Amino acid sequence: MSNVEDNKIIARRWVELISEHRIEDICEMTAPTWRMHGALPGLPPGPDGVRKLFGSFGAIEQKWTIEDVIAEGDKVVVRATNTCTQESFFGIPSHGREQTFTAMFIHWIVDGKIVETWRNADDLGRVLQLGARIEPGTSGK
Repeated sequence: MSNVEDNKIIARRWVELISEHRIEDICEMTAPTWRMHGALPGLPPGPDGVRKLFGSFGAIEQKWTIEDVIAEGDKVVVRATNTCTQESFFGIPSHGREQTFTAMFIHWIVDGKIVETWRNADDLGRVLQLGARIEPGTSGK
């Protein structure tokens, strides 16, 4: 089992590689059984899931800034801020608007490979930055 400091390096590198658009390098860091919670539903396990996840973004320019890396045992939490521009998010066109949002990733790392990732991001904040509006629902009567 890797020590805590090695795991922190792996988790930090995973986020850095996203900014660098190095998806195949991310695939090399993931276990064949890798799963991500809080992302697209129905992702296949392992590197194929990584490729499908990042392929779903379309054209995107993004920069992740790591704010904190906290680890205990085989779990590492990365809190980061993303600044990005992409065609659309959740079907809402960006019209070239830059979005800034925070996210946290919890990685379970075993023998130097990321086995599982939990994602929690401010997706609501992103869609509001793109101009989406929240309207109260109707009672249906």
